[in-house]
Amino acid sequence: MIRRALAPLLAALVLLTGAAQAAQAAGYRYWSFWERQGNAWTYATQGPATARPSDGDVQGFRFAVSKDSKDAAQPGGAAEFAVICARTPEQDGKKRVALVIDFGTPADAPSGETPPARRTACARVAPDATTAEALAAVAKPLRYDTNALLCAIAGYPRKGCGDQVSDNAGKATPTGQSATAAEDDSDSGPSLGLVAGVAVVVVLGAGAVWQARKRSAGLP
Repeated sequence: MIRRALAPLLAALVLLTGAAQAAQAAGYRYWSFWERQGNAWTYATQGPATARPSDGDVQGFRFAVSKDSKDAAQPGGAAEFAVICARTPEQDGKKRVALVIDFGTPADAPSGETPPARRTACARVAPDATTAEALAAVAKPLRYDTNALLCAIAGYPRKGCGDQVSDNAGKATPTGQSATAAEDDSDSGPSLGLVAGVAVVVVLGAGAVWQARKRSAGLP
């Protein structure tokens, strides 16, 4: 009888926990960095500040909301070095790097901002230049945070950096928390709402057990 009384409460706990996890599931609004391999984009395994492309390489950046690299949106449009750098001739002591800069869609834009049109550029830089240096040569102003995270390309977006967003009725809504802060908070324990919900379930469960015991003992 006790099991029967607790069954719906346990089910409620499962649903509550699942709802809390769904509410916490979030993405981040940020610039992702990509490398062109043949005819496909691959998510870069290092940041633009340490990547050192070779002459003739194609690198891409995409501003979007995504949960992780698996669902990150790729730069759009054609990405051929011969096309992007067609008007930038070779030069001794320099390398050419083709860059695709995709500012994303209005749905992924921060509130009050409109993404510029996608653009391409050919950066002619020193042989040992990083992707960040190539980007700075053709798409200033760049903005970084204190952790060297790339926050803005060509001034977009005007503010924010790796902000965490939640899915509210299918629309990304800022939560005011950066990607770094969110990662720090992820191990700090369950949310207040979840704790409160569990407490309610525990109280109801205790009442159900007491009622079940009364019935089994024949008490009114």
